[in-house]
Amino acid sequence: MVRVETPLSYIAKRWTPSMRTAKRAALSAVVMSVFIIVTGGAVRLTGSGLGCDTWPKCTDDSLFATPEQGLHGAIEFGNRMLTYVLSAAVGWAIIAARSLKPRRRGLTRIAWLQFWIVMGNAVIGGITVWAGLNPWSVAGHFLLANGLLTVAVLTWVRIGEGDGAPRPRAPLPVRRLAWAVVATTVVLIALGTTVTGSGKHAGDSSDVPRMPWDWSAAAHVHAIAAWVVCALALAMWFALRVVDAPADTRARARDLLIVLLAQGGIGYVQYFNDVPEILVGLHMLGSSLMWIAVLRLLLSMRERPAAEASVPAPASGQQPEHAPAV
Repeated sequence: MVRVETPLSYIAKRWTPSMRTAKRAALSAVVMSVFIIVTGGAVRLTGSGLGCDTWPKCTDDSLFATPEQGLHGAIEFGNRMLTYVLSAAVGWAIIAARSLKPRRRGLTRIAWLQFWIVMGNAVIGGITVWAGLNPWSVAGHFLLANGLLTVAVLTWVRIGEGDGAPRPRAPLPVRRLAWAVVATTVVLIALGTTVTGSGKHAGDSSDVPRMPWDWSAAAHVHAIAAWVVCALALAMWFALRVVDAPADTRARARDLLIVLLAQGGIGYVQYFNDVPEILVGLHMLGSSLMWIAVLRLLLSMRERPAAEASVPAPASGQQPEHAPAV
């Protein structure tokens, strides 16, 4: 049976990236994942969510934005075009992961998962336009974008690791505390969508439906969750110092505290100043940076050494080479 060579296998046969190049490729996907979240927020904050009338075209008759759609059409269409830049970054990460030697199938699968999330979120984005910016589909679009960011960060970190079994670098209670930080942060981000889904920035100047609860109450619940995350992050910082965790892990906890402090400050300032667009945009950027910091802290709780090469068993009755005689 003749095995058909794919473009990826063709490239992998002829190119082996350095570890530095592979990590840069994966980092580019992380950066673009953050960028697409922030620019997606800019579309909503400028009221350009329906700048393109439909999807996948921008109008019923044109794939591109038309002069009649004005600035809103240009902003929405520009954000759609950024999906291709994101796809290019993800594609580079996939190629780099596939071309590493020896071949790392698990890493390649993780890298490919980014591509499928991009495609899935593009469809959800189209459904959001068809639904007239329904706040629930907008929230789903944002949460799946964070799912992409999660896999992109995981790919970036895993490229610098081996494929051996993970070894813990902190006691079990501390590792459980790290998972508690992750879980509460997920809740915090999800609650953030309920604030934006019921708030003033609907994404378009037309009558866009909102989530059926008071925006101020949703913001207060979101703030409570933020304080819980801060308390857990502070406990994590103290715990890592008590158990004398590795320096890089303690640095990850410190970085998370810094991001949380800045993010909380922006959140309170925007709340008491009628949520100006620029601060909402910065808060969305802070949300992505916070999630990256949480993931890096969790992943620093273990190390993965290079997998040991298996040694074939000697033939029956044959003495292994260099083995001492019994």
